[in-house]
Amino acid sequence: MKKPDAVIVGAGPAGLACAASMAALGLDAVILEKAGTVGSVWRRHYDRLHLHTDRGHSNLPGLAMPNSFGRYPSRVQFVEYLEAYAAHFALKPVFDCEVRAVRRDGALWRVDGAATSVSAPAVVMATGWADFPRRPVWPAMTAFSGDIIHSSEYRNPAPYGNQRVLVVGFGNSGGEITLDLANAGVDVTLSVRSPVQILPRDLLGIPILTWAIAQRHLPARVADFINAPAIRLAVGSIEKLGLRRAAKGPRRMIEEDGRVPLLDIGTVAKIRDGSIKVRGAIDRFTADGVSFSDSGMENFDSVILATGFRPDLRELLPNALDVLDGLGKPRITGRATAEPGLYFCGHIASPTGQLREIGLEAKLLAEHARNLIGSRATQGA
Repeated sequence: MKKPDAVIVGAGPAGLACAASMAALGLDAVILEKAGTVGSVWRRHYDRLHLHTDRGHSNLPGLAMPNSFGRYPSRVQFVEYLEAYAAHFALKPVFDCEVRAVRRDGALWRVDGAATSVSAPAVVMATGWADFPRRPVWPAMTAFSGDIIHSSEYRNPAPYGNQRVLVVGFGNSGGEITLDLANAGVDVTLSVRSPVQILPRDLLGIPILTWAIAQRHLPARVADFINAPAIRLAVGSIEKLGLRRAAKGPRRMIEEDGRVPLLDIGTVAKIRDGSIKVRGAIDRFTADGVSFSDSGMENFDSVILATGFRPDLRELLPNALDVLDGLGKPRITGRATAEPGLYFCGHIASPTGQLREIGLEAKLLAEHARNLIGSRATQGA
């Protein structure tokens, strides 16, 4: 393999965007992807998924999605876009190449895979977080006689037609999977442990992301204060539905806690009409269901854990210093890190849209890499 200027780990949106942005600056980047296709994570998402951010603010650098995709493209359409993006920029990832470790090797970074090793001055970790499902454990969980899956394994309501299903967690995956089940007539209950924030996907006919972008220079507290009345009017009272409103506003929740509010596309209405039942936190499992901390025991046939993801890159980066926190999550994304030449793209939640942020980060990282490589060439490194 020819020695490249950069190695990019992952052929999802972040990896493709970084490779295209580097190519635009004359850099040669190789993409290593453990699956056999681009966008492998998006291919595994549940069937009804649509982008939570509007098409106009979800394009990757250099190529817009077709207008025919509508305001909120589907999962299938977005996969088609990623394939078209790779073809448009002649990006040819090395597929079926699982990266085992990334280590400093003198002035370079050595990326060791299952069947190859490649070195370069710059490495971008574009692994995302969907390969790191978080699976909490409750007392007596192994005694439960039904099925327990993570939301990353859910596809559609077909297997649950005659079942009582519990969905645990009220993020966007939990809210949309619960809505999917309710629309199919499934007896579904939602377990919500913590106070929540709910945003309409569109506010006054405008995508909520547009408001967030327009207010991005405001302090989070100020933006949340300004938006609160309109959001309350659009969403309505949630306290009457058995939900508790978080003390922090949506922007603060994202920036300070990394928690993304629910972008509601119909879940609240289904809770309001009784199609979705709401319960509190799980206390323990039983053979036939769960016992809730606030309402006692109920029977369920299946449980879907929409409990999010917790990326841990410590094993991939065994010798990198001061770039990961105590849980293995990148401290910085889209900028230079404490390790020269080591970058992350798309790893931290953004109030202005993850795909939009990936595009901005990719361009910035390409410039960083070009300057780094140019500086080393000047110094004779």
